[in-house]
Amino acid sequence: MMSSDELAGLTPDKEIDARGVACPGPLLEAKRGMTEVTVGQVIAVLSSDASTAGDLPRWADKVGHEYLGTIEEAGFWRIFVKRGV
Repeated sequence: MMSSDELAGLTPDKEIDARGVACPGPLLEAKRGMTEVTVGQVIAVLSSDASTAGDLPRWADKVGHEYLGTIEEAGFWRIFVKRGV
C-alpha cells in the first residue's frame, strides 16, 4: 500500500466520480471502469458512501487487482486501485 503523500502525487489513468451514489453503485462503477484501462494502469474512485472504502479493497483483492490506498477528502474518499488482470 502507498502512503498518503505518494497517493496524493499519483495521477490515475481513469477517475470515476461516484459521489452521491449509494452502495453498491460505486463498486459497480469501479468494475465497469476497470474494463476501460489496461493491466498496470490505475483507477481512482471518488465515493461519498462510507462502505465503499472497505468494499473496494476487498473486491480488488478478490479479483486480482492491487489496492493502492485511500485518501480521505472533505466529504468523500478517493480510492486507488491498480488493474492486475
